[in-house]
Amino acid sequence: MADFKDYYDVLGVSRDASQDDIKRAYRKAAAKHHPDRNPDDPSAEDRFKEINEAYTALSDPEKRKVYDAYGRTGRVPPQGGGFAGAPGGGQVWTNVDPDTFAGFSDFFQSLFGGSAGMGGGFAGAPGGARVGGDPFADLRGARAAAPAPAEGDLALDLHRAYHGGEVAITVGGRRVTVTVPAGVRPGTTLRLRGQAPSGGDLHLKIRLRPSGGLRLDGDDVHTTIAVPDHLAALGGSVEVPTLAGPVDLTIPPGSSGGRVLRLRGQGWPTKGGGRGDQHVHLRVSVPATLDDAQREAYRTLAAHGTDGAKVDDASESDAA
Repeated sequence: MADFKDYYDVLGVSRDASQDDIKRAYRKAAAKHHPDRNPDDPSAEDRFKEINEAYTALSDPEKRKVYDAYGRTGRVPPQGGGFAGAPGGGQVWTNVDPDTFAGFSDFFQSLFGGSAGMGGGFAGAPGGARVGGDPFADLRGARAAAPAPAEGDLALDLHRAYHGGEVAITVGGRRVTVTVPAGVRPGTTLRLRGQAPSGGDLHLKIRLRPSGGLRLDGDDVHTTIAVPDHLAALGGSVEVPTLAGPVDLTIPPGSSGGRVLRLRGQGWPTKGGGRGDQHVHLRVSVPATLDDAQREAYRTLAAHGTDGAKVDDASESDAA
């Protein structure tokens, strides 16, 4: 018989481990040693194969009994008939498909190879019933438990996405750090190798949400600012938030509510290397309360009247 393999040691469990313990240990080991997570380690594939072999042997109670009874003895268990360790004197077979079986070690093949692919009845089954009617069910269970990819959304504030950097998220109870490229666009998918709960790759789709009074529409950023009525009438300067920080915006005299001013090149980074624009929507505000001087000033304005005044409630101009 081939050299003994300690499958319990491979999975890092004790010999009296429960089936749940074995399953948990397998998932953890498979996630850690998956070749996709270790592209620079040439031994990762062999280690991963060894982990799958150990799980195949120990996850099936019948094969586990054979392994416990004969693994260390150097003797090959009886094939095609009953043996002392099998319940009811029945025969033991391996329910692994031929391709996978061929890839396992000589030790595994010598221990479980005598009845590979068999699925018929045996003497210990009541009435000659077919035992384990699907001889590959165990294999499918192992494959289902193997690392699988997962998808999710990553919602980012506009400013965080614009500047980029590291973002901490929680995946399956674990803290995972995501490196966000500066200027990442909504709908972009980031791939995190081996970070899915099962050990597969995690695919995160970027969603952007407004922040700091800014919202994104295509390559352009929009914001609304309140402008005091006197500033809108007389013109002046007001501070406006942008993705790169606040800037001073010149308000032309006679600006009315609804006017849109444009800040060129203050929008979102474009694919061509430039940037979109920022559109500043003006909202003219009046004092909530008036003192005597303000009240008198408004009376004077009212006395002069506003008939014939041109209302520009949807104009757009460039502002530096």
